[in-house]
Amino acid sequence: MSTDDNTDTSAVPEETDPTAVPEKRDNREALREKAQQVHAQQRRAGVLRRVLIGVGIVAVLAVVGTGVTLAWTSVGDKPQLAPANMEQDGVVVDAITSATAAAAPAEDPAAAAEASGDAAKPAPVEIRVYIDYLSAQSREFQQTNAAQLGEWVKQGAVTLSYHPVALLTAKSNGTKYSLRAANAGVCVATHSPTTFFSFNDALLTRQPDFDTDGFDNKTLADMAIASGAEDPKLMRGCIENGNYTSWVQAATARALSEPLPDAGGQKLTGTPTVLVDGKPYVGSVTDANEFAQFVLMLSSDAYYKATPSPVPTPTP
Repeated sequence: MSTDDNTDTSAVPEETDPTAVPEKRDNREALREKAQQVHAQQRRAGVLRRVLIGVGIVAVLAVVGTGVTLAWTSVGDKPQLAPANMEQDGVVVDAITSATAAAAPAEDPAAAAEASGDAAKPAPVEIRVYIDYLSAQSREFQQTNAAQLGEWVKQGAVTLSYHPVALLTAKSNGTKYSLRAANAGVCVATHSPTTFFSFNDALLTRQPDFDTDGFDNKTLADMAIASGAEDPKLMRGCIENGNYTSWVQAATARALSEPLPDAGGQKLTGTPTVLVDGKPYVGSVTDANEFAQFVLMLSSDAYYKATPSPVPTPTP
C-alpha cells in the first residue's frame, strides 16, 4: 500500500536563482563604469594641471617683463650726467685764481726754448695730471709744483689738465671719500671752472689721513664755496647729491682699462700719473726743479723740431 510520503522526489530538478547571472553582469558593468569615471577624472585633472602650468608660466613671464620694464624705467629716470668743461676726462685749467701761483720758482719753458733769439714761440707743452684726492703722492706733487704750474699756465707756456679718478674709494672706512671728493671736483669744474684750480689745490693740500672717514659732503661743499665757487646753492646741491659719481666711476674704469690718450699705449697704474707731451714723468714728486727740467727738455725738443734749419747760402 503506497502513500504520498513515499513518493520519489529525486527526479524533480532543483530550482536555480534567476538573478545570479544578471548580478555578475551588473558587477562588471559597475566596474567598467567606475573605471571610465576614474579615467575621466584623471583626464580632467591632466587638462586642469596643464592649464594651471600654462597660467603659471604666463604669470612668471608677466612678472619678469614687469621687472625688466621697471629696471629700464629706473635707469631711464636717472641717466648718468655728463660734466662740462672736460677734455679726455680731464679738467682743463684756463684760469688761475689761487694764491699758490703767485710765485714763479722755475724758468718759463717757452722762454728758455727761445734762447736762440728766434721770435717764434713753440706750441705750449701739454701737462696732464691724473690724481686721486686720497693719494699722498698726489698731495706731494701738488704741494711741490702748484706754484710753477700756475705760473706756466698764466704765461701760456703749458696747457694743464687734472684728471680726477677714484682708485682709493675703499680706503676711507666705507665713506667712499675718494669717489665723493672727485665728484666735488667735477661739480666745480662744471659749474665754476675758473675756481677749479683753487678748489683742486685745497682738496689735495688739506687731504684727510688715509683710512679715515674724510670730509663729509657738506664740508666738501663748504670748501668749494670758500674757494669762490659761483652759485653756492647749485654747487651745494651738486656735491651733496653726488651728481657726477657715476661719471667718475666710468672715467676711472676707462683710465684703468683703456690706453691713456696720446700716451704711447700707457695705462693708468697709480696716482699721480703725470704726462708731459705724452711722456710719463718718473722723477721725484717732491723736487720742483727736477720736474721743471723735464718739462724744459721736452719744450726745447718741441721747439727745435718745429724750427726749420737754416738753408745754406750758395757760394758765388
